[in-house]
Amino acid sequence: MAVGSVLVTGGTGYIGSFTTLALLEAGYKVVIVDNLYNSSQECVNRIELICGKRPQLYDVDITDEAALDKVFDEHPDIDNVIHFAALKAVGESGEIPLEYYRVNVYGSLCLLQSMAKHNVTNIVFSSSATVYGDATRFPDMIPIPEHCPMEATNVYGRTKITVEGMIQDHVRAMRNKAQKEGKSGEEFNGALLRYFNPAGAHPSGIMGEDPQGVPYNLLPLLAQVAVGKREKLFVFGDDYDSKDGTAIRDYIHILDLANGHLVALNYLRDNHPGVKAWNLGTGKGSTVFDMITAFSKAVGRDLPYEVKPRRDGDVLNLTANPTLANKELGWKTQLTLEQACEDLWRWTENNPQGYRQEPPKEFVEKALASRK
Repeated sequence: MAVGSVLVTGGTGYIGSFTTLALLEAGYKVVIVDNLYNSSQECVNRIELICGKRPQLYDVDITDEAALDKVFDEHPDIDNVIHFAALKAVGESGEIPLEYYRVNVYGSLCLLQSMAKHNVTNIVFSSSATVYGDATRFPDMIPIPEHCPMEATNVYGRTKITVEGMIQDHVRAMRNKAQKEGKSGEEFNGALLRYFNPAGAHPSGIMGEDPQGVPYNLLPLLAQVAVGKREKLFVFGDDYDSKDGTAIRDYIHILDLANGHLVALNYLRDNHPGVKAWNLGTGKGSTVFDMITAFSKAVGRDLPYEVKPRRDGDVLNLTANPTLANKELGWKTQLTLEQACEDLWRWTENNPQGYRQEPPKEFVEKALASRK
């Protein structure tokens, strides 16, 4: 299969930057659009340090269709899109719902319209396990399979469900139109990747998650406790029906997750499935207390926490059933939770200011040497 050219929206974010790295390492050309709202363009330098190739970055807002058109016009070779650009904080989504619909839903609409104008036919969409809501409301739905009914318990999840439906309707319509014109329409495809909790950093120690302001996810918050930026971790709820009373999540190493996007894109290009949804997860659930223990072990000391009441919209168990991705995509997670914690701690301990500091010299030298 000829390697193609990919537009990555939100490509300077945590998952977007690691997926960009995976694409470049696999021989794809990558163009990023990102408005840098919650990310740093410095990650482009780190990507280049690791793989020796540099993606082109455009400071473009996903809701600016004219700006997207201009990027496609300047890069007529782009034939695929991986779409990450979105607001992503569950709690915040309930406070400013219209902004979440504007960015996540209207932004995706602008992107799909621009793709249609420029005959870009494959899209891999960054969806979320939050589309399932509380899967424990059904028998035999934990771990969660793709056929679990979708009923998000928060605004963020509802925006993801809406965009999934938009992509399905768009691809179906484009295929129908092509068939009426006597063509197969098989070039129009979408992958809906519902993933669970990304964790970890690059093993080199020069690339990781760098949330601007307050992070919303457990491990980055724990990392801030470990470096003294935060006094303690707040654990929201210890009265769940789990082994230790805390909520259960499926933590997947960021390198495995990034590889899942690469594999899904290749599957669209090779197999023309129309629109398909796949869960990307390990299939293993870990409680909040499990995670505190695992990360404390990587750090080498116990990290302080305080239990608070549950938050609105949080659910007991989000553990993936990844069988479909294992079978159809040939994708399986390779890295452990312990490795994710070790890699995250290496990144955080050596880069306490994230991308707002120079990476350690010895890490850079090692990364450059490994490219030769």
